[in-house]
Amino acid sequence: MRPSSPTPSSTRPSLAWCRPDLVLVVEQLRPKRHDRDGFACGEPTLDTYLRQQAAQHHRAGISTTHVLVDDTGPARILGYYSLSAAQLLLTELQEADRKRLPNYPVPAIRMGRLAVSTSAQVKGHGDTLVAHAVARCLGLRAQLSVRVLLVDALHEKAACFYRAYGFRDTSADTQSLYLPLGPP
Repeated sequence: MRPSSPTPSSTRPSLAWCRPDLVLVVEQLRPKRHDRDGFACGEPTLDTYLRQQAAQHHRAGISTTHVLVDDTGPARILGYYSLSAAQLLLTELQEADRKRLPNYPVPAIRMGRLAVSTSAQVKGHGDTLVAHAVARCLGLRAQLSVRVLLVDALHEKAACFYRAYGFRDTSADTQSLYLPLGPP
């Protein structure tokens, strides 16, 4: 039985969420440990990215990819997200979020991709991945000035998913959204 909201656990550094019947771990992608070829989410561009580009982007310093696995079968990827440094033009923030900010691009982190395996969908794993990404970004905010978490939704259904977590539309006419990472 799945609890209404997973509870964080701090027993292991990479532990994401713990349920009595399942321990989910979010860890950085390790190509020799994680089965990238076995991952399929139903969106070919996201499958291809994980299989062919995620490890290359990490080695090149472009982005990091974090995978959700069950600790009893850590090779099987249940979902993933990627993060990279970014910036957002001040004019793309909603007016209320621009207050007291200098007229410079806003420092940001981009969650370039988020996907859940088709076999693991509708189990709350997308929620877990978003929560983990936000927590990671908030941790980085203490060390590195970061104001927002950006996402580029592939379609309106994905944009609605992010809006449910408080992401706001940018002023640009796109599927880009942002989540403020601190007080205005």
